[in-house]
Order: sequence, then structure tokens, then C-alpha cells
Amino acid sequence: MKKTVTTLADGRELIYYDAAEDTVRDAVDRRPLDPVSTSSEIRRDPLLGDAVAIASHRQSRTYHPPADACPLCPTREGRHSEIPDGHYDVAVFENRFPSLAGDSGRCEVVCFTSDHDASFADLTEEQAALVLAAWTDRTAALAALDQVTQVFCFENRGAEIGVTLGHPHGQIYGYPFVTPRTELMLRSAARHREETGGNLFDDVVAREEKDGSRVVLATEHWIAFVPYAAHWPYEVHLYPRRRVPDLRELDEGARTEFPQVYLELLRRFDRIFGPGEPPTPYISAWHQAPFGIDGREDFALHLELFTIRRTSGKLKFLAGSESGMSVFINDVPPEAAAERLREVASQ
Repeated sequence: MKKTVTTLADGRELIYYDAAEDTVRDAVDRRPLDPVSTSSEIRRDPLLGDAVAIASHRQSRTYHPPADACPLCPTREGRHSEIPDGHYDVAVFENRFPSLAGDSGRCEVVCFTSDHDASFADLTEEQAALVLAAWTDRTAALAALDQVTQVFCFENRGAEIGVTLGHPHGQIYGYPFVTPRTELMLRSAARHREETGGNLFDDVVAREEKDGSRVVLATEHWIAFVPYAAHWPYEVHLYPRRRVPDLRELDEGARTEFPQVYLELLRRFDRIFGPGEPPTPYISAWHQAPFGIDGREDFALHLELFTIRRTSGKLKFLAGSESGMSVFINDVPPEAAAERLREVASQ
């Protein structure tokens, strides 16, 4: 992999990740951009104890542009975009409309491919491996920033999820605090350690593998299963078999096998509801251990992949119980979801 770091016209950082070591990236961003001005602020909720990012500047962010005006496509034929070069493998840049900025953290955009009409599931294993390398490199880079406590790599896919740019891309957030969901996991892991002497993540994976009814696929270095108490209609958790706290610690075997496993999961998601159905909307989220905390080594890196579509033409909405009281109601039994995800395996 070759990494090339440059800057955009307004001073934001842009990083190219290329498979070929001899690739030259010297294109210049010639757009007349004003310096980025943000108003990101972190406020604490005194009742719940969690944090809310107030970012009014995001109201003016790019919203469903036509394909020929996509800001994530390469710059071509005189049409300038966020990527000055005429082609790219993987590109990462600072978000022009960040939820977190400055002392409040950092937000980046990850473009998986220059092909506007593709999806992550369309990538080759080599391309997916390059994305994994980019996620890992950015995790390491953001970990070195004083204002970043936790790194979150994720992809929102589909208009139903709220995606405003159709180009295949994800995001990386560098939070200045430990996120509420991670705090809950850490609290549960600490309690489990105190009560049993074991590691919660290890024990959950072992229990799912022993039961087997919710396992979707298992390989030498990875295991994927629908969790016992799945919140979403179709939800899969993917764990490396060797527990590590974040992407930087994956061994070579897990890195080599990941593209095959992950692409298979994404392709199965697109088959859940049968032929002729539109692409399945999903969220794909890497859970990594925060930095500089007690119990960091007990945390297990894992990816959570889920869709809000519960059946053909119907979405799972977060209504009264979910939104008002954080109590999820799932219409699809986890065992049935796992069985369906096994049924639609690639032939």
C-alpha cells in the first residue's frame, strides 16, 4: 500500500491509499474554497450523563446532489470535486461539514472506490483489503491526537438510513470522550470479570459458537453470529477469533481473511429479501476500545452490521418504546434471522 498525504484548497487534509507503490498523486485542488468554519460544541445531558454534539453548520451540507455533481467522484472533465485526482483507489479526507472539529474531535470521509455506481459489496477482495488498511491507518493517526479518546469507523448505506450522498463511502469519527454505548459494554465487561473471573466478550463468542443456532458463518480467523438479544431485524456481529482491542492489533491471518468474510456478509444482506428487491439499507459499525482507560485490554474489537428493513417494503422504526425509553422490540427472532442469512449464502 502507498499512502500520499496532501491538502485541499481550504486546508483540509486528504489522504490517498493506493494498491500500487508507484502511483503518483500530485493533482492540485483548484476550487476557490473559503476556509472551513465550524460551530461544533459538545454538551452534556445532566440527566442521562451522555454527550450531544451541537453542529448548526451541518444544516448547509450537500444534500442528494445529482450523480454528475457528486463531490466524492474524482475530478474529471473540468468538474471539480473533493478528490482533485482523476481516479483513486481509496481516499480519506476531513469532512467539510463535520459533527466534531477542533478540540471537540475530528470527522473524516472514507471513499471506498471512485466508481459512483458501486457498493462495498461490489469491491474485489483486494479493494476491501485496502479499505481495511485505510481504517487501520486512520485509527492509528487519530489515536495520536490529544483530543481523540475513541475512534469509530462506520458506513451508512441507503437513503432509508439517511444517506445524503449516493457514492460508496463511510466515515470515521474521532470522539473526545468514551461513547455511551461503549461505556455500557465496558461496565458490563467489568461486572462480568468481577462475578466470573472471565472475559465477557470471549464468553459471549464461545456461547454463541457452542449453541450454533445463531452462527451465520465461521472461519479460521473470524466468526459471525446474530446476537441472542438482537435489537434489529437482521443484525450480525463479526468478531476476530483472537481478541484484540482495536484494528491496529489484528494479526496477518485475520487481515488476510477479512475481505472474503466481510464481502460475503454484505452480499448475503442484499439477498435477505429475495430477488428483485432494492439494495438492503444497513449500518456497518466497528467497535474499538477507547484509549487510555482501565480495562482497555479486556475490550474486544468487533463489527456490528444491521439493517432497519424488517421485511419486504417495510422498515423498523424507532418509535415510542425505542426512542422514548431505549427498549427495543424486535419482530424477527434472532434464530430465524440467522437461518435466513445462512440460506442466502453465495453458491
